[in-house]
Amino acid sequence: MKKSSRVGSRLFMGLIFLFLYAPILLLVVFSFNEANSNAVWQGFSLRWYQELFQDRRIMQAVYNTLLVSVLATAISTVVGTFTSVGLYGMKKRWRDPILSVNNIPIMNADIVTGVALCIFFVAAIAGWNDFVGFLEVNFRRTLPRLEMGFVTLLLAHICFDIPYVILNVLPKLRQMDGSLIDAAQDLGCTWMGAFWKVVVPEIKPGIVSGALIAFTMSVDVFVISYFTAGNASTLAIEIYGMVRRKVSPELNAVSTLLFGVVLVLLLVINIREARLEKRRGSALVRR
Repeated sequence: MKKSSRVGSRLFMGLIFLFLYAPILLLVVFSFNEANSNAVWQGFSLRWYQELFQDRRIMQAVYNTLLVSVLATAISTVVGTFTSVGLYGMKKRWRDPILSVNNIPIMNADIVTGVALCIFFVAAIAGWNDFVGFLEVNFRRTLPRLEMGFVTLLLAHICFDIPYVILNVLPKLRQMDGSLIDAAQDLGCTWMGAFWKVVVPEIKPGIVSGALIAFTMSVDVFVISYFTAGNASTLAIEIYGMVRRKVSPELNAVSTLLFGVVLVLLLVINIREARLEKRRGSALVRR
C-alpha cells in the first residue's frame, strides 16, 4: 500500500507539473519554428528572433521596460532598506500597523492598485496644469505642463516594489544582533559609519533578495503599467497589444526571452540562498 501510494502521489505530481509547464514548453519550441504556425512544425529557424530584434517598436518597449525596472529596483531597494531600518527601531505598537499598511499593495488586487494610482496621477497632473494655466494668464509665467508617461510609470513601479524589499530586509534585521551597532558606536563609529560597516554586511542577503524580487516583479507587472504608462510603453503592454491583433510567432520569441530572464533570476536567488545556508551550516559545525 505504501509503495502504490508513493507511485500514485508521484504520478499526480508529474501531471500537475505537466499541466503547468507544457504550455510554456510548447511556446518555447514553436518560437524556433520556420513556419508562421503554432501547430505545425516545419523546421528549426531563428527567423522570428531576427524579426523581433528588427522590430523598433518592440525594442523600444524592451528598452523602456529594462530602464524602468532598473531604476525602480535601485530606488525601491534604497528606500525599502532605510524604511526597514526605521521600522526595526520602532516600538511594536507602531511597527505592526505600519507593516499591515505595507502589506496592502502585495495583498491587494493589481487592478485596484493600478486604477487608484491612475486616478491619483490624473488628479495631480490636472491640478498642476491648472496652476500653470493660472500663472500664464495672470503673471505671464510659463512652466512645463505634465502628462502621464515614463515618470508616472516609474513612480507606480517604485510604489509597487518597495513592500517586497521591506519584507526581505526586515527579517534579516531581526536576525542581527542589535548590540553590534552599539559596540561599533562605542568604538568610535558614527551612526552612518556603523550602518555601512556593520548593518549592511549583516543584511546584505536580504537586500540582494529584495532587489532581485523587485526587478522580477517590475519586469512582469502588466495591469499597473497599463493604467499608469500614459504615452510610454512596456514589453507587457506591447505583448498585450500583439495578442489582441494576432498571435504572431514573434510573440513566442519575446515570451521565451522574458521567461528565460525570469528563470535566470529565480535560479540566481535559489543558488544564492543555498550557498548562504551551506555557509551557515559550516559555521555552526566549526563552532
